[in-house]
Amino acid sequence: AFSESMKEMQRNWIGKSEGAEVSFAVKDAACNINVYTTRPDTIFGVDFLVLAPEHELVQKITTAAQKGKVEDYLTYVKSRSDRERMAEVKQVTGCFTGAYAVHPFSGKPIPVWIAEYVLAGYGTGAIMAVPCGDQRDYLFAKHFNIYVTNILGDLFNGEEANPTKDAELVNSDFLTGMLMKDATEIVLTDLEGWGKGKRKVNYKMRDAGFSRQRY
Repeated sequence: AFSESMKEMQRNWIGKSEGAEVSFAVKDAACNINVYTTRPDTIFGVDFLVLAPEHELVQKITTAAQKGKVEDYLTYVKSRSDRERMAEVKQVTGCFTGAYAVHPFSGKPIPVWIAEYVLAGYGTGAIMAVPCGDQRDYLFAKHFNIYVTNILGDLFNGEEANPTKDAELVNSDFLTGMLMKDATEIVLTDLEGWGKGKRKVNYKMRDAGFSRQRY
């Protein structure tokens, strides 16, 4: 049996997050991009998807017009360490693949980007970006002139993201007027019911130096 201190250490080292794996179909490509999110309630605030540059679908979905730019960007990313890629730097880098995914509920086209701040080894190697609620996504959207949808009403000032979990949702289709914490369960149920996603628990190693074999 593990000692209490060992258990405590493990609890602190492993970040457990409960959320959803959401499936976004890609237009004109017979594939889906699966993203992991701890905030299914923000599904209508998704303005773009970001894949890790190493993601297996990058070659498949990149359009002919964007191929050169994507290749150049992949070369740049290969020269960077994971640490450099994750560093909280002011410098924002990324490249549009030319592809669009389809929002699982509204059907609206969502541009698919690649960016070095998403690593292949965490989650699914793809994220749904909600710029009004996540500062890194917000800076990316501002840098690349991507439209930012406000699902937070007065709690979003347009100047920076607000990661609140207490907003009353706006611009959120059938979730509009609902509190975020009440919306989460509805989105999870609908995703599963419509075959567009599933509940998922993710474990994030807080210290890569810790032996991974045990999990």
